[in-house]
Amino acid sequence: MQTPLTKSGLNPANFSGQIDNKQVSMYVLTNNKGAEATIINYGAKIVSLSVPDRDGKLTDVVLGHNNLEEYLESEEPYFGAICGRTGNRISKGQFTLDGVTYKLAINNGPNNLHGGLKGFNAVVWDAHQVDSQTVKLDYLSKDGEEGFPGNLKVTVTYHLSDNNSLEIKYEATTDKATILNLTNHSYFNLSGEGNPTVNDHILTMYASQYLPTDDTAIPYGKPEQVKDTPFDFTTPHTIGERIEEDFEQLHFGKGYDHTVVLDKCDGKCNLAIECISPKTGIKMDVLTNEPGVQIYTGNWMTGNFEGKHGHRYPSRSAVCFETQHFPDSINKPDYPSVILRPGEKFESKTVFAFSVSK
Repeated sequence: MQTPLTKSGLNPANFSGQIDNKQVSMYVLTNNKGAEATIINYGAKIVSLSVPDRDGKLTDVVLGHNNLEEYLESEEPYFGAICGRTGNRISKGQFTLDGVTYKLAINNGPNNLHGGLKGFNAVVWDAHQVDSQTVKLDYLSKDGEEGFPGNLKVTVTYHLSDNNSLEIKYEATTDKATILNLTNHSYFNLSGEGNPTVNDHILTMYASQYLPTDDTAIPYGKPEQVKDTPFDFTTPHTIGERIEEDFEQLHFGKGYDHTVVLDKCDGKCNLAIECISPKTGIKMDVLTNEPGVQIYTGNWMTGNFEGKHGHRYPSRSAVCFETQHFPDSINKPDYPSVILRPGEKFESKTVFAFSVSK
């Protein structure tokens, strides 16, 4: 019997296989509105996310691949993935915790990026589909994995609610002091994956400060005001409106690739981002209890390979909103702490809430 295709046109059988002697499968979440999210337990990746546009037509708004093999060979290893132990960068790949210096892989210029050579995006998680709208993924990162201390138990739960929100809940505990900064790295195009640009997306960010970086994407330290810079999205602007301005920070990242400091960080899940496609009318609100969001406009994508359904993904054909603590926090004492100790429980939540803008 043939496997039925997902609403996004994917064949779940193409995502079945063995990696590191563990079974990889696709998990399909649907709600009572007909929306659909598909998740694979390799990298805990969101493969597709189909939500209705202004005409009620289901539109897949995340970039990705057609099968497991393409994910293994991808130029973009973080498509839809959970990044860890530490999403974003650690300067020079080292940090000191409780008097011990730990050395990590250097895999992004002179720095450590997204957990190292084999971060959480490239491991197989244990998955359990709780119900038709929920999947729970667990991973034990052993003491010393990628150079990090402590046996770290991580649980990520994806839930597709009946109001067309994809909720991501993160939980973690450790048996030894360690550092942790988890995020999801979905690449969004609200006009539909395969659309060539997000420059026309209308963006509002509830962030009056951002973190300027050096030319290796490590923040200098203190946040700066976004006012009078191309980073001011406190009122709506299109993503492409100022992205080519002669501004040093934009030159460093070839566009936006920076952490914005959220105005409201009180431990609750607050509205951080609003983004709208004028083409489809799809509006995405990003809510989080994290202190920051890395906005990345897909500046380094090449369009060299085919993604889902033969679509190519050129530079700036997607935008990422990576909710997280700040880059290099362990080396910046003034930043919110990323240290997790035994007896503590890390808990974080991010919601991608979809509606239609008339």
